[in-house]
Amino acid sequence: MASYITVSALNNYLKRKFDADANLGHVYLKGEISNYKLHSRGHLYFSLKDETSVISAIMFETNARSLEFTPKEGTKVFVEGKVTVYEGSGKYQIVVTKMQPDGIGELYIAYEKLKAKLNEEGLFKPEHKKPIPKYPKKIGIVTAPTGAAIRDILSTIKRRYPIAETILFPALVQGDTAKTSIANQIEVANTYDLDVLIVGRGGGSIEDLWAFNEEIVARAIFASTIPIISAVGHEVDFTIADFVADLRAPTPTGAAELAVPNIADVYKEISSFTIRLSSAITNKIELAKKRLSALECSYALKNPLAIYEVKEQKLSNLIDKLEAYIKTCLANCQNRLQKVTSSYILKNPLAIYDRDRDKIKLLKTKLVSGMNSYMTLYNKNYELMVGKLDLLSPLGILKKGYSVVTKKDKVISSVGDLKRNDSVDIRLSDGLVQAKIENIKEK
Repeated sequence: MASYITVSALNNYLKRKFDADANLGHVYLKGEISNYKLHSRGHLYFSLKDETSVISAIMFETNARSLEFTPKEGTKVFVEGKVTVYEGSGKYQIVVTKMQPDGIGELYIAYEKLKAKLNEEGLFKPEHKKPIPKYPKKIGIVTAPTGAAIRDILSTIKRRYPIAETILFPALVQGDTAKTSIANQIEVANTYDLDVLIVGRGGGSIEDLWAFNEEIVARAIFASTIPIISAVGHEVDFTIADFVADLRAPTPTGAAELAVPNIADVYKEISSFTIRLSSAITNKIELAKKRLSALECSYALKNPLAIYEVKEQKLSNLIDKLEAYIKTCLANCQNRLQKVTSSYILKNPLAIYDRDRDKIKLLKTKLVSGMNSYMTLYNKNYELMVGKLDLLSPLGILKKGYSVVTKKDKVISSVGDLKRNDSVDIRLSDGLVQAKIENIKEK
């Protein structure tokens, strides 16, 4: 008897078979997107097809948010993922983990590699970003001399801030030589007295915009001393130039809007400033008037001699005090002098000598005794030091029976310094003896 299974059991069995197959666990496909749908939760539902076949595909939000392009109906892509069975419908599908446009995969790899390199070098750091001046006088533009980009930039600047001067530095923005053309024009622009520089072009494919992903352009932007606003493609397009620039604009029109203020807003600011300045000046004038009025009403201004009279009175009082102080000092000095002249010592000066005569004699005796004791001790120390010097003196050593032998004024300290028939001098304590060496004996 036949054994029947449920549809769910069959689909589950097929799913497990698919999931266990290593060849289906990681597949690489290329095809064209069709039936594209973006779910409200961020998941992507679509089909991949070629000339003869089609397969359902899903890309979950966790992977879809890392995409660096916007998938569209008809876009040819490369995808990576695994093939599995959706049990609810029994259909097999590919769960996509990575996706990139077909034909430019190598460009994306180069893009990511250069982006990582420049980021590691610090070219994207905020501290390198130069501020954009609020009221620029001269604006440089590096872009193609024809096309929508330059028209949009010039018309926007003219409409918003017509007093600004614009200078075009024409460059190729597409093709093999575009990168060199853009970099060179940025360098040329830096020889001008500019306030800000707009670098960019209109929209296009990634191949069209690729010049702005080149290292030579990125380094030219970083080396610029003039603040640079990048304006490459549309809002969804991000190039290496955007990361290096001091400010990124979503479009060329947006770059012009960021580069200049609205003249109407400037007029409002000037009007507001004029009102504030006028009010401040009026307040200062009113304050000055009040101070002047107060001075006009002051007692000193009405009667200027009163100031002199007050000062003169103070000076007169000080003179009186000074004269009184001098008189007091003179009186005190006279009193002290009178006391001294009337004293017994001044009348009989010999009384000082009579009073201290015995004390002086005692001090004289002590002084003489002290000097004698000091001289005796000094003489003893002197004789002792002379004796020690004699002991150390060469002549003192000679008196003990020693002698000094020299040859040609050189002291002989070893028999090795002599040979037979050498003439030598022998210094004794009481004279010099000359001798000739006949025989040498060593120890």
